[in-house]
Amino acid sequence: QVRLLESGGGLVQSGGSLRLSCTAPGNMRGPNAMGWHRQAPEKQRELVAAISSGGLTQYADSVKGRFTISRDNTKNTAYLQMNNLKPEDTAVYYCNAFGAVGDGPTPEFEEYWGQGTQVTVSS
Repeated sequence: QVRLLESGGGLVQSGGSLRLSCTAPGNMRGPNAMGWHRQAPEKQRELVAAISSGGLTQYADSVKGRFTISRDNTKNTAYLQMNNLKPEDTAVYYCNAFGAVGDGPTPEFEEYWGQGTQVTVSS
């Protein structure tokens, strides 16, 4: 379900940088996990980076040392700083969040997705 607001994509040259942002809706308080997947033409969608509510992070091997994921829990927002971008990073990046929705004694857990943002890196 598309429920997340994401932005920050664009066109950059090799070696350039971009920062993606993703904001979860207010009814999802402190998502347990947030992150980005990406999908290039004729490629399978893959996990790029993820971060837990406690700050634990996970990265795809291909982006380790170049990408940094962080979050601001007061804003329900995650950020993906992408440095030293390569043409191989070209893809549509989709934000993803998993967390509890509602404030009752037994809230339901939901998984939301962003609409996707295009990242293009030229040679």
